[in-house]
This record gives sequence, structure tokens and C-alpha cells, in this order.
Amino acid sequence: MKTVMLVLFTSTLLLSHSAMAKPEHEKGLPPGLEKKLEKGKPLPPGWQKKLSVGQYLQDDYYRRSTVLKRPNADGIITIQVEGTIIELFEHSREIVRILEGKR
Repeated sequence: MKTVMLVLFTSTLLLSHSAMAKPEHEKGLPPGLEKKLEKGKPLPPGWQKKLSVGQYLQDDYYRRSTVLKRPNADGIITIQVEGTIIELFEHSREIVRILEGKR
């Protein structure tokens, strides 16, 4: 009985810890930049340099984007953020491709 209780307690502890952990791809912007975005000011020059394939697009950038193409069969959407076109997985927001220019 003690073994069963110990296993239940340990598994509950491990599951609750992972449920409370904040995923890495949901890190916010620095406080100063968040304030500028709230006031409607544009993103700083060079923000595109911080993006690369395999990374996750931050929520702040996603909210400021325009959806160009709805999800395809693979769940990939195409968005535009201030002139940069990005293809990413809709649910995880993992970047698949980064295209330059406007459409």
C-alpha cells in the first residue's frame, strides 16, 4: 500500500510541475517594448533578425500579424508581420519558413 501511495504521489508531483511550467516559446517582450506596442507604435527595426526557422513566434508578433492563407492540410498558415511573410504551424506557432517582401 505504501508503494502505491508513493507512486501516486510522485506521479502527481511530476505532472503538476510540468503543467505549471511556462513553455519557452511564450516568453514575452521586454517591458519597454510591450509598452510601445500597447500604444500602437511599430515594432523596432531589426526584429526580423531575431526570427529563425524552428523557433516559435511570440504572441505579441502574432497578434500584430495579418493572416494571408488559412491552414493547409499540414496545419501551416501564412501570415504577414510588417512586410515579412512567415509560414508557421497554426497551433504551436513554430516557424516553418520566413519569406521577405510583401504580397
